[in-house]
Amino acid sequence: MSDELKLLSPGEFPTLLRQIPDAPKQLYLRGTFPSEDLSWLCVVGSRALTPYGIAACKHLIEGLRGYPIVIVSGLAYGADAAAHRAALEVGLPAVAVPGSGLDWDTLYPRANVGLAREILKAGGALLSEEEPETKAADWTFPKRNRIMAGLSRATLIVEAKELSGSLITARLTVEYNRELLVVPGSIFSEESKGTHQFLRLGATAVTSAEDILVALGIAKREASETLTSLREDLSEEERRVIEIISSPLSRSELIEALGLPVTDANILLSTMEIKGLIIEELGVIRIR
Repeated sequence: MSDELKLLSPGEFPTLLRQIPDAPKQLYLRGTFPSEDLSWLCVVGSRALTPYGIAACKHLIEGLRGYPIVIVSGLAYGADAAAHRAALEVGLPAVAVPGSGLDWDTLYPRANVGLAREILKAGGALLSEEEPETKAADWTFPKRNRIMAGLSRATLIVEAKELSGSLITARLTVEYNRELLVVPGSIFSEESKGTHQFLRLGATAVTSAEDILVALGIAKREASETLTSLREDLSEEERRVIEIISSPLSRSELIEALGLPVTDANILLSTMEIKGLIIEELGVIRIR
């Protein structure tokens, strides 16, 4: 984990960020920039994410596992934290752009300092154009939103009220001629009124990870190819499960084939399902 604070000049910024008309004059960095060869996706939304929003965010990012994608967000409560955590869980690089300086005593929100450290430990980065000791304020958040939008090929809005700060990021995404993606929500939810505004104006509706891949110009891989790319990260027991269910099996058949104690087998299978490696439907377990 690189904890050193570095000051970057514009020539050291990622290319996409240098292209925006209001690019920052400097950036402070903790950690390591992911490769520019990857597709950077900004994920933002409500700070009061509903259970639906949490599930949608997690589901969509899980579907990006193994693809060359970086998840960018703002370290805030709600959608930002959910996006960062989902990225870490599936092994995608994460970049956080908080609305404060990067001094550890100043980083905002304080409740997510631990999450920031996890991002660095996983090889990601923290970015801010503010001086390290700058505290978060109303004016710092719109400034950081342009950095998140500027870094990214596309912005995904999970949920947003009519006057949500996420709508600033959405507007900037359109101004920068990047892809604006929106998760449709309930017509009865206040948390989806803002996102639905952009759907009416032509934003792309996202109902699956494949919609995101299309927007980023990334070809979807076959299931076997995706698993091959993940194989180095699988434990020996997880590899055995994948090999055994090349043809789907019931849970009882799979446990018998594994030859593990029932409790150990169920824990293993539950963990693999959480990781998005397998799925159980109608009593049958198969590769996801």
